[in-house]
Amino acid sequence: MMKWSDGPAARRYRIRTGGFMGVYVALNVAAILGAFDRLEGPGAWALALAVSILIIGQIWATLALMNESDEFVRALTAKQFIVAAGVAMGLFCGWGFAESYAEAPHAPGWIVYALFWAMFGVTSPFIKSTR
Repeated sequence: MMKWSDGPAARRYRIRTGGFMGVYVALNVAAILGAFDRLEGPGAWALALAVSILIIGQIWATLALMNESDEFVRALTAKQFIVAAGVAMGLFCGWGFAESYAEAPHAPGWIVYALFWAMFGVTSPFIKSTR
């Protein structure tokens, strides 16, 4: 019996995600190691845009997985995606209010992406039904 994770949609998802996230990690590691320290103006904006496009690409890969999967996997993944997004937005907004009202240290906006995937990993095992 074939599991959904062995199917062609899942394989395409892994390839797409690997490609987008491989370049994303490479660019960010290069930035951390100082490869772009002298970048300014349009070059710095281009780097920020490139990293953002990779994030959009990975989100597209997830949406494509939903589109290319059977009805159950589509509904289950959508529910997991929506719950994770809601939890991540709630937590990030809560931190933003803590910054505004309680002098909490600043969290950069890009951290919400990592928070979303962390919440996807934490919440998904508890979401096993499409109801």
